[in-house]
Amino acid sequence: MTRYGHIGWRVAAVVVAFVGTAALAVMLTRAPDSTQAVLPNAVCPTSGLQTWLGLGPSGTAGAGTDPVTGGAGIRAAGNAFYTLEFTNVSHRTCRLYGYPEVSAYVDSQIGSAAIRDTSVRPQPVTLEPGATAHSLLQVAAVSGTRPAACDQVTAEELRVTFPHQGWSAFVPVHIPVCSGKGHVSLSVQAIQARPGIPGYTIP
Repeated sequence: MTRYGHIGWRVAAVVVAFVGTAALAVMLTRAPDSTQAVLPNAVCPTSGLQTWLGLGPSGTAGAGTDPVTGGAGIRAAGNAFYTLEFTNVSHRTCRLYGYPEVSAYVDSQIGSAAIRDTSVRPQPVTLEPGATAHSLLQVAAVSGTRPAACDQVTAEELRVTFPHQGWSAFVPVHIPVCSGKGHVSLSVQAIQARPGIPGYTIP
């Protein structure tokens, strides 16, 4: 073999080795990261959650049953407490964190949106398929409120918007709230792990 033949053979070998290395690099780059399938970093989309009004602890004194949903509101000092339940109906594990935005509705929003009850510290909640988390909703008593400050209206729905989500869920209810401008009837705690029923302790 001539001198130039040896040079050509070596150049071809280098090119083949380079192409093989580049192809392997592309394959490794495009290979799926197995950790992404098990790390619950994805925010739960509204479409993957079923939102419903939970029951209060059975046998609790002063519990009243919602005539629309059957949800039992626990009453304490005239206020009513409900659990908003969030069930992951998708096929993927996801995460919720923070406070849901909650408003009372009859065709349009009634009064002000719920304020945040900071007695519970927000914690990341991981929801596997079929798992349920909850948030405690307090409805302030309207019976002792001055009529001038509280035009009482019965809400037919609760609009619930999850953290970092643009779409909302609507939950049928039948609860009295104040529609007076600037009057806040609702307060909501941060989302917590596990269903809020039964046996939830009212603070």
